[in-house]
Amino acid sequence: MARRIDVTGAGGVRLAAWEFAEPPKDGHRAGQGEAGRGEAGRGEAGRPFVPAQAEPAAPEQVTRPAQRPALSAVPEHSGRAEQTARTEHPAPSEHPEHPEHPEHPGLSGRPGPGPGEEPADSGRPTSVLLLHGLMGRASHWAGTARWLSERYRAVALDQRGHGQSDKPPTAALTREAYVEDAEAAVEQLGLGPVLVIGHGMGALTGWQLAARRPDLVRGLVICDMRASALGAASQREWEEWFRTWPAPFATLADVRRWFGEDDPWVDRPNPARGEFYAEVMHECPDGWRPVFAPADMLASRETWVYDAHWEELTQVRCPALVVRGLDGELGRAEAQEMVRVLPHGRYAEVVDAGHLVHCDQPEAWRTAITPFLESVLTP
Repeated sequence: MARRIDVTGAGGVRLAAWEFAEPPKDGHRAGQGEAGRGEAGRGEAGRPFVPAQAEPAAPEQVTRPAQRPALSAVPEHSGRAEQTARTEHPAPSEHPEHPEHPEHPGLSGRPGPGPGEEPADSGRPTSVLLLHGLMGRASHWAGTARWLSERYRAVALDQRGHGQSDKPPTAALTREAYVEDAEAAVEQLGLGPVLVIGHGMGALTGWQLAARRPDLVRGLVICDMRASALGAASQREWEEWFRTWPAPFATLADVRRWFGEDDPWVDRPNPARGEFYAEVMHECPDGWRPVFAPADMLASRETWVYDAHWEELTQVRCPALVVRGLDGELGRAEAQEMVRVLPHGRYAEVVDAGHLVHCDQPEAWRTAITPFLESVLTP
């Protein structure tokens, strides 16, 4: 179960945070697939975990040299022992079209403490803040958050423009605003010093927060996010990709099929990817559409896609783990260079996983990050 706690972000934007409790004792197992897949992603009536309206060896320690050479000069480090984790891909759960109402047993919608009020679990010694990537939402972290909640206070944030958080004007979707929102969540919910786990864009927000407010962040997991500038060509590809979406979709099964099989960006069938996008759809009069505006996603991406973020990595003083899916967007050479640039960087990779590491291989994802979490969060 998760309860909603409203946070006031930058410029007064209302943000939805979700605090996860320990899993129920009715056969649900911690560590299963992310929201929408497996028992951990289903409600008591077998409904999918979707809020209304709208992720094995110990990590390797790397010593950072005095200066960072150009990325093109960095070798593949083929002699280095790399961290891998394997698991069989679970079959996605089949479920009926999800209802859109606040009483869904996955995200209950029950109000939590407001800004300035004492969180119910404030006595717990350690906290984890989970930040989804572009187009994601807090519920994508459900599986991860549930097993984390067995030992830690686990909170996932719907970032501005996503999930059940406010959809502010496009001009308000700035890098500064995203970072200030995460900062507000940590302070208003009494999470700091917190361990931040971020995926994609959420990982960038995490390391920018850690660089800006080292007093608030005790550890950082960077999941499949590049530090290099991607450039105008990448942004054009995304614009063209959004135009290929056959929205509105008639059913959620059509959503799963298109994003898991028919999407031209899919190399081979990927049911977990289909479930990821089914999670960000809501029913409209003409069919199923995303809970976000594609134009807003492009605007959010535009604020970081043209810039490199190496310098900000050097300013992250806390321990940081860089995780990549073997078939993800972050290449091995760049990932290992990020590790070298980080003052206290470590490295792990998950085989048989793409960009959506925590969705593609949830058990292997857990195996890959658990030693790092324990080293940072154990008193």
